[in-house]
Amino acid sequence: MRYDLDDLRLFLHIVAEGSITAGARRMHLSLPSASARVRALEHHAGVDLLVRGRRGVRPTPAGTTLARHARDVLTQAARLEGAVGSYSRRPAASLTLLAGGSAMYGLVPRALVAFLREHPDTDVEVHESRTPHTLRMLADGAADLGVVIDNEAGDGGVETELLGDDSIVVIGQSGGILAGRTSLAYREVAEHPLVGLDAESSLRRWIEKNLGPHAPAARYRTTVADINVLVGLVAAGVGLAIAPRRAVEGDRRLDVCALQDLWSRRHHLLAWGTAERTPAVSALAGNLRSAAAAP
Repeated sequence: MRYDLDDLRLFLHIVAEGSITAGARRMHLSLPSASARVRALEHHAGVDLLVRGRRGVRPTPAGTTLARHARDVLTQAARLEGAVGSYSRRPAASLTLLAGGSAMYGLVPRALVAFLREHPDTDVEVHESRTPHTLRMLADGAADLGVVIDNEAGDGGVETELLGDDSIVVIGQSGGILAGRTSLAYREVAEHPLVGLDAESSLRRWIEKNLGPHAPAARYRTTVADINVLVGLVAAGVGLAIAPRRAVEGDRRLDVCALQDLWSRRHHLLAWGTAERTPAVSALAGNLRSAAAAP
């Protein structure tokens, strides 16, 4: 037996109102039309679905069963319509955001949460990328926005603006060997066992590039892909680590010390692509500014 969804909706309204007249009114049907639909339902079901009385109607046991299942059918139909209908709404072109490893911890996630909630029809592709590659992609129009490092940006041929501090610090277990220290040089850090990021991470490559060939050799107890894992290992006392200040600041499990080396002081820049600056691109840039300004 095939059920018409409008007939099921009508039947539910009648049961809820206790009246065929009131149910018809909610469906914007005439009383004769609504009555004919109910009679057709009963004919196809082969049983009475309503008990009719002078004060209205009430469902029979079969009608109560039909009403319960009708609610489920209509709920599933609405979900189906919504799922399929989402493909008929043409979404805005997706945006491409490139950022270095340190920006991926805190800055970019905070900006994305706000942006994606505010722009449900706009998707964002995010890729980790070192500053030189990001600038080339932006200049070629292959990306919309980038978060780059000031001391690598130079004259990349794209518009940039200051976002905020991205200094590199040394971290250790709270109450450990860094206790009471406010700063130290990298050469002293390298005397201790370290926890590091994977050699292919953009932040690790940036650090090693700035250390230069004559930097003291470091002993890595282990290397990991994720800075949250790195922080957890340091907090457990496995070793010291080099990390972006914004990614670790406020973590009570850690002692955080500034590095005395000049290369450790750097800033994030917001870099614009050469493609059209759409309202969505401007909105994402605004979310990045807000995320960078957050404590």
